[in-house]
Amino acid sequence: QVQLVESGGGSVQSGGSLRLSCAASGYTYSTYCMGWFRQAPGKEREGVAVIDSDGKTIYLDSVKGRFTISRDNAKTTLYLQMNSLQPEDTAMYYCAASPCNFRNFITYGLGFPFRYWGQGTQVTVSS
Repeated sequence: QVQLVESGGGSVQSGGSLRLSCAASGYTYSTYCMGWFRQAPGKEREGVAVIDSDGKTIYLDSVKGRFTISRDNAKTTLYLQMNSLQPEDTAMYYCAASPCNFRNFITYGLGFPFRYWGQGTQVTVSS
């Protein structure tokens, strides 16, 4: 049974940093694509960053240069380092995972149809 558990959310002031973690279990972690998504109240969920099994990454334009997605296959953990946080980054952040291949990863990018989802961790940025 696939399980994804996010942690690391919290409240910070504008310009601050947070690091989100997603502990994964129940599947062959190293072969899966993974991603971070977010959803703010009243808005649709959007892809923030995705990473394939080889470490290739795709980012939402608004977070490029501020956020970094990474994975530790030995620890089966996904990370999202978020720097220079802004109030518009306030949202519930979700971890996602799915089997994938390179062609699908590039084709879908941030719209990749991930199969498994965590429960989310709240990030609140005040001005």
